[in-house]
Amino acid sequence: MHIAILGATSQIAKDLVLAFSKQDSHELVLFARRPEIVMQWLASVGLLGRYVISDFAAFSADEHFDAIINFVGVGDPAQAAAMGASIFDVTLKYDEIALNYVRQYPQCRYLFLSSGAAYGSSFDAPVNENTKAMVAINNLQPQDWYAVAKLHAECRHRSLAHLPIIDIRVFNYFSHTQDMSARFLITDIVRSIRDKTVLKTSSDYIERDFIHPSDFYNLVIALLTTPATNAVVDCYSKAPIDKPTLLLAMQEKYGLQYEVISIPNAINATGNKPYYYTKYTRAADYGYHPTMTSLEGLIIEIKSLLLIND
Repeated sequence: MHIAILGATSQIAKDLVLAFSKQDSHELVLFARRPEIVMQWLASVGLLGRYVISDFAAFSADEHFDAIINFVGVGDPAQAAAMGASIFDVTLKYDEIALNYVRQYPQCRYLFLSSGAAYGSSFDAPVNENTKAMVAINNLQPQDWYAVAKLHAECRHRSLAHLPIIDIRVFNYFSHTQDMSARFLITDIVRSIRDKTVLKTSSDYIERDFIHPSDFYNLVIALLTTPATNAVVDCYSKAPIDKPTLLLAMQEKYGLQYEVISIPNAINATGNKPYYYTKYTRAADYGYHPTMTSLEGLIIEIKSLLLIND
């Protein structure tokens, strides 16, 4: 399968490329706004020369692709906050690159990386197949822009029901390769373990569901091989994990030291999300079956990151 990866500097895209590299049946073309960064990364993982690297300006309808996977966007709440309203223009620009190609070649599959944030900013309970996207249309705040950009893209894709477009809503993803300076609870935990410092964390109760890179790869393969369809799926593991359980597990497994404080200290660039995960398991209809729970995946990736031997 000949696949165009849009936004190849994305960490989740890099992890997917690494997973693809273990197979011989896929040819990838890696598109990025900064192709030199992709080249440096490929060299660092021993894959330089394995795949074509290109600037977006070179994306052409003359080249044959069986699939396009669009990772363009942001994966860090601090970056999302800094990007502000420009997230609308960025999302639309690169989405249109893919859509124009699929309109011309409707046999080409298009996977778009959406977000659980598309449901809106209220996560007082896990979302499910009946959850409605909630947008404060008369009082939009900067933390809503990322969510609205994703929702707008999804609506556009559903309006093209005759085209094989599948949106993948990513809620929580963790890999040992991602930027540990990012402001997520899990990266704060890892830094505290690595640096032997005390984690100061809010008393807020939250639940998260982390999909492991291998399960994300399994999901992508399932969607690329299922009969062509226009749909949306949510990412999920075998089981979510709540904050108290996560903290205790990290304390027992890696000696995490932590202190619970009353003042929230997280960056909520896309809104507060107590239960930021899904019970909408439609991906199973397309052959996806997760192999790991959130905790199992986190333990594997943190062990790899910290170079710990059992």
